[in-house]
Amino acid sequence: MAAPWAAAPPEEPLAREAALLAVDAALLAGVLMRTQEEPGASQVVSYAPFTLLPSAVPSALFEQAYAVQQDFNLLVDAISQNKEFLERTLASTIKVDDFTARLFRIYTQVLEEGLAQSVFLGINRSDYMFDCGADGTPALKQIEINTIAASFGGLTSRTPAVHRQVLKMLGRTEEASRLLPNNPAQGLALGIAKAWELYGSQSAVVMFLVEEVQRNIFDQRCVENELWNRNIRVIRKRFRDVFEKGSLDDARRLYIDGQEVAVVYYREGYVPQNYDPQNWEARLLLERSRAVKCPDIATQLAGTKKVQQELTRPGTLEKLLPGQAASVARIRATFAGLYSLDLGEEGDKMAAKAIADPDCFVLKPQREGGGNNLYGEELRHVLEKIKDSPERTSYILMDKIKPRPSKNYLLRPHTPLKVSECISELGIFGVYVRQGKELVLNESAGHLLRTKAIEHADGGVAAGVAVLDTPYLV
Repeated sequence: MAAPWAAAPPEEPLAREAALLAVDAALLAGVLMRTQEEPGASQVVSYAPFTLLPSAVPSALFEQAYAVQQDFNLLVDAISQNKEFLERTLASTIKVDDFTARLFRIYTQVLEEGLAQSVFLGINRSDYMFDCGADGTPALKQIEINTIAASFGGLTSRTPAVHRQVLKMLGRTEEASRLLPNNPAQGLALGIAKAWELYGSQSAVVMFLVEEVQRNIFDQRCVENELWNRNIRVIRKRFRDVFEKGSLDDARRLYIDGQEVAVVYYREGYVPQNYDPQNWEARLLLERSRAVKCPDIATQLAGTKKVQQELTRPGTLEKLLPGQAASVARIRATFAGLYSLDLGEEGDKMAAKAIADPDCFVLKPQREGGGNNLYGEELRHVLEKIKDSPERTSYILMDKIKPRPSKNYLLRPHTPLKVSECISELGIFGVYVRQGKELVLNESAGHLLRTKAIEHADGGVAAGVAVLDTPYLV
């Protein structure tokens, strides 16, 4: 079942009028990004790209995605505490993937020294598509889980108001009333605030670790403002600032510019380009500290694609979540087919299969941030080149998910208005806080719907491909 407007979206004159209203409503609501021309300045801003109309999401699959999020929180937390599992799972990857290897070296160094950190905060986002099987029935299938810098929790809390206004203008008042409220920024801030409170110093600050140039600053400010509203002081620093001004005292408390840091919230540090030798030094300093890292380096490693693939092996979930059969069943129901490319018979077989039929698979490297996956002829070309090399172990293979497209208008600054065939991806935010061995918070914290034209295989909003959307439950 589709949204009432999916088969026949408004004709162009009406769509143009609705788009003018929608853009002004987005600016008014704060659905904002800095411009590509001036990515470091807020004097000139524009709206973050979004759909003209909300997209249909099957209500049963939406509820399923929410129902399994606390299970995924438990799973990520369990993996982050399981040194033997991480070592075994990433053994082949760290031989050929320098970025994962460097993260892993810091992880083992900090463990050998002994963890100073006793409070752990996880903010993750599990992303799904709706796979239409042979019989046409949609099924919820996980794309990935993001355990570091999961973005758009702020801006997505502001898009339902925009879509409500558009639907009302189009005479769809009843449908407008059915759009769900959604405020991930509040949920993410709740987790950060709880970690700050358990750290136990009223004068300590929360540090947002941010990129040198940040177009998506308003998304971060939404979470930041929620913390200021709780009278929690927030500072924004870069790796460079940590390297130049960061220090640890004898108790390994972290100080920047003389301020004690209770929580480090990473909105950077998830791709190799974020690091130079100084930044690696800064990362090590942060990981050695007593401050609550979101994520700590073990949790970042838990989000790698290799771990995701290993979780689909029979018996793995049961070992990580012993005695939790219901959680295991809910998690497993969301898995798409994932396959190892490790050297050996199994990997050889899968590489050959993907080369022979590349349109059935996605080739995924150990990277976050969108725009990294390979499809079709590009997949075939890369696999043919590396099929006999250890380099192939830095990738995993996944069955290609095939959602049913629907029509929508994608609103982007300086882009002509046209109807596109689109597919959507649903993300559910999860937040958990652990003190020692005790889980003190475990919640889902809202959702994110992103939509892109079908000609774009890969990439998110920050990568300039997908746009923000609002689910219309059907």
